[in-house]
Amino acid sequence: MDAVGRSSGAKYECLLFDMDDTLYPLSSGLNMACRKNIEEFMLQYLHIEESEVPGMCLQLYRECGTTMAGLKELGYEFDNDEFHAYVHGKLPYDALKPDPVLRNLLLSMPQRKFIFTNADTAHATRVLNRLGVEDCFEGIICFETLNPPIEPLDYIAASPEDHPTGSPDTSSHTSNPKILCKPSLEAIEAAIRISCVDPKKTLFFDDSARNIASGKAAGLQTVIVGSSELVPGADHALRSIHNINEALPEIWEGEGGEGKQVQLELVIQSTAVETVVLA
Repeated sequence: MDAVGRSSGAKYECLLFDMDDTLYPLSSGLNMACRKNIEEFMLQYLHIEESEVPGMCLQLYRECGTTMAGLKELGYEFDNDEFHAYVHGKLPYDALKPDPVLRNLLLSMPQRKFIFTNADTAHATRVLNRLGVEDCFEGIICFETLNPPIEPLDYIAASPEDHPTGSPDTSSHTSNPKILCKPSLEAIEAAIRISCVDPKKTLFFDDSARNIASGKAAGLQTVIVGSSELVPGADHALRSIHNINEALPEIWEGEGGEGKQVQLELVIQSTAVETVVLA
């Protein structure tokens, strides 16, 4: 029986997973390495005063969702792809190892599954490949999904009568449009639309308390990962993503109790699907 058929009797229809520090632990070191690379980019490419970089990096992250989004809002101009390549290009990906426990858990779950990350496609793909779970998700909602390239205006086709001053108004097409990312409610709602899910029947896993709060505001069922204590807006708490089976047995409701006694080797052979980036 396929995943769709098996999920018909389940309490939840979809599982929405953050990736970094959720599918793997914070102790991997990627988070700190990423922050270091962002600070280097701010110093070397944006020529921000060295003494201001660490505090500014953290402040923008807290206020705007990501430091990148904050830099754009402040008016700094840089290429998004170049930023991501620099920030992620030197990360210690070797610290991530294949995680057969996580893979088996994901493949045993009957629901649709998506990655929802602020990171870019290249980073998301590399992390999932390193963990050995690249085929466990139906799709990836990432930076490019939420922030597609803006099509340039066709000024040649525009009539002079449309622009009495002699030049078109480009105020709504600035070179630094606002970046859409978690924890903004708009980003959460966009992910819900893109994945075509019912938020009331969707579990959202994230390590960030502010993302969890936004997820709850958008109507999602929420799970804080990396903490044994509930945070505002969280319905469940997981110390580790590996604890899903024990903490959330309802994921396998309608499976005749198979969640706890699942034949994982058979599941691996029958439910693996190709992951695609949603755009």
